[in-house]
Amino acid sequence: MKMEQSMCAASGPAAQWEQIDWSQCEQKVRRLQARIVKATQEGGYGKVKALQWLLTHSFYGRALAVKRVTHNKGKNTPGVDGAVWRSPASRYKAIDTLRRRGYQPRPLRRVYIPKTNGKLRPLGIPTMKDRAMQALYLLALLPVSETTGDLNSYGFRPKRSTADAIEQCFNAVGMRNSARWVLEGDIRGCFDNISHEWMLDHIPTDKEVLRKWLKAGFMENRMLFPTEAGTPQGGIISPTLANLTLDGLEQLLKQAFRQRKIDGKMHNPKVNFVRYADDFIITGSSKELLENEVKPLVERFLFERGLQLSPEKTCITHIEDGFDFLGQNLRRHGVKVLTTPSKKNLRAFFEKVRSVIRKNDSAKQVNLIGRLNPVIRGWANYHRHIVASPAFGKAEMVIWQSLWRWAKRRHPKKSTAWIVNRYWHRLGTRRYFAVMADSKTRQGRAMASYLIDPRKIPIERHIKVKSNANPFDPQWSSYFESRKKLKKAHDDR
Repeated sequence: MKMEQSMCAASGPAAQWEQIDWSQCEQKVRRLQARIVKATQEGGYGKVKALQWLLTHSFYGRALAVKRVTHNKGKNTPGVDGAVWRSPASRYKAIDTLRRRGYQPRPLRRVYIPKTNGKLRPLGIPTMKDRAMQALYLLALLPVSETTGDLNSYGFRPKRSTADAIEQCFNAVGMRNSARWVLEGDIRGCFDNISHEWMLDHIPTDKEVLRKWLKAGFMENRMLFPTEAGTPQGGIISPTLANLTLDGLEQLLKQAFRQRKIDGKMHNPKVNFVRYADDFIITGSSKELLENEVKPLVERFLFERGLQLSPEKTCITHIEDGFDFLGQNLRRHGVKVLTTPSKKNLRAFFEKVRSVIRKNDSAKQVNLIGRLNPVIRGWANYHRHIVASPAFGKAEMVIWQSLWRWAKRRHPKKSTAWIVNRYWHRLGTRRYFAVMADSKTRQGRAMASYLIDPRKIPIERHIKVKSNANPFDPQWSSYFESRKKLKKAHDDR
């Protein structure tokens, strides 16, 4: 290949890495991915397999896989071998190690992270080489999963987001004649319990490589444990494997609960499905329909894959009582359905803000502002597409109260006026928790750093991605380009 020949002319591995034409790599991989999409649409699974083999054995695919694992957040997190690829030379040398022949993955390094309910979530950290191999095979698997996936599945998919999922929920329950009942579904230990046999029989990827990943085991306290089921949380390819396992449920529901004539009258069961990763909602015209027909069908679907619903988190709710999904609450108020930040999400945000302030009890004001702003901005931007103004107002009040206690603890003997003038500075008609710059402008002193006010984040309705849009299909290129321009225009405001 021309790329590989040009690399040989470079002086060394470090220089060779720096000379890689990444735009050419992406162009070549995208072209192969587009061919995989076309072959999948035509049902030519033999051709799909051949194109996947071509992509996973190409220099371009292997180079992009190495780039991904050395430029993401986990780039400095080692696996059981303790190795990381920090230097350009080590990264270039790693490209040639991504070979199927003789490949044997190492066990995962087991770590635990806290969940919101106080329990611990197990994560399996692969080695850098195993992560890169997963990233490589993911390049060949994603075009298939995006072509065959459920239309209203939004989790861990390119060009889709939680905002899309929430907007689809609103579409399902927000109209005047929409369904009034909602089945809130949660799968118990989804990643940990998926049947290996089912995945090996149905996942359209290299079966031998997939088998090695699934059976690699994990290390904990220097002991090796086998993995008999599940796909590890922490693996790059794991979310897509989980999506492929759960795909098909939406189509099954559509076929089973079509609009049909009963006793001479048309009956619409109003069954709609929205999924984000392993959380989903299903709407229905009645509680009995969801309880006696829809739920058993879902349980049979999951049982075939080694999964089951979580009894504690799965429930049937009337839309007038509202339901929580992805940190937001949808509830009918008269003729309107309003989407607001959920109470649980609000409490978690307030606790996070208070925790940051407590941990920075003796920090400089500018450092505290630097730690709080990303938390406030991220939370407000997440909710800026819904009815969030009242929540933003409450958040501003809670933040002010917490900062006031922080300031009072630092200066217990100072007056209220002194504390206000020390930490809150006037700009226009109101005061901001801010640090003033040393130099002055023509209008007076300028703020060097100030705390974001969530009330200033503009509320804008999110435009949902089209359910059948495929980012790997060239026919949708202009559509995604227009969405990209629209998003940039909003961000620049």
